[in-house]
Amino acid sequence: MATVPALASANLDGFEQRIRERELLRSGPLETIPDSKSATFNDGIPNTPLAVSIISFLLGSTFALGFLTFLSGGFRSFWFTTYQLGFFVASWSVFHWGEFAVTAGWNREKVSVDSFLLNNGRMYHIANSLAFTEYLLVSYFRPSLKSFPYVSSFGVIMVLVGQFLRSAAMIKAASNFSHAVAFRKHPGHQLVTDGVYAWFRHPSYAGFFYWALGTQLVLQNPFSFLVYYVLLMRFFSSRIRAEERALASFFGHDYASYRTRVGTKIPFIP
Repeated sequence: MATVPALASANLDGFEQRIRERELLRSGPLETIPDSKSATFNDGIPNTPLAVSIISFLLGSTFALGFLTFLSGGFRSFWFTTYQLGFFVASWSVFHWGEFAVTAGWNREKVSVDSFLLNNGRMYHIANSLAFTEYLLVSYFRPSLKSFPYVSSFGVIMVLVGQFLRSAAMIKAASNFSHAVAFRKHPGHQLVTDGVYAWFRHPSYAGFFYWALGTQLVLQNPFSFLVYYVLLMRFFSSRIRAEERALASFFGHDYASYRTRVGTKIPFIP
């Protein structure tokens, strides 16, 4: 595995590196009173139950406001409080809360404050900011361009399916799932090929792919939709190649056979 260091540095962003370092250094997940070695920080957020409870409360409050706006069809008091933006905010909150909740429930040894994926890379935040900006500018200056409810309805379906697929994949894989690509086979690591993995070779990636694109259909953001698509294809093409090299080295013929039988169901990634 002489290429592992180069492969890792090429495909792991800063977020994944922090997760890897935390798993190596910490004495246990979610230290109540962490020492300097066991608690690295995610942009100043300590790896403690208190931090988790605060983040969960804020995500829950954001979800409640967004979902109420969506159910009510928007509030006329403010031009920007539309059902579309409400659903986008609600789905964003559910996604990040769900990442932590599923990890805590089915993958306890890997759970930490980073499991919320709030620091999901610079491009993730830029893409979200772009989506907000496009939606608000177009809604203010050309609101008629946001008046195609069937597009938003299709986007809602994509978001729900994508969220279900990702969460189901994480639950099915359980301790075999990791937010960071594993380049070493850990004891007990098994190749999961049943459940949603019988239909999607990388169901967590496919779920996020369709979830993210669905949010832009809900907002009816044509420019952000294209940007999301390009960024997602670039990211997943690179990540899947790296991960599958590792999986092939872990499981040999079993993974090669599985890869032949089951596709990713992500366009242009066989």
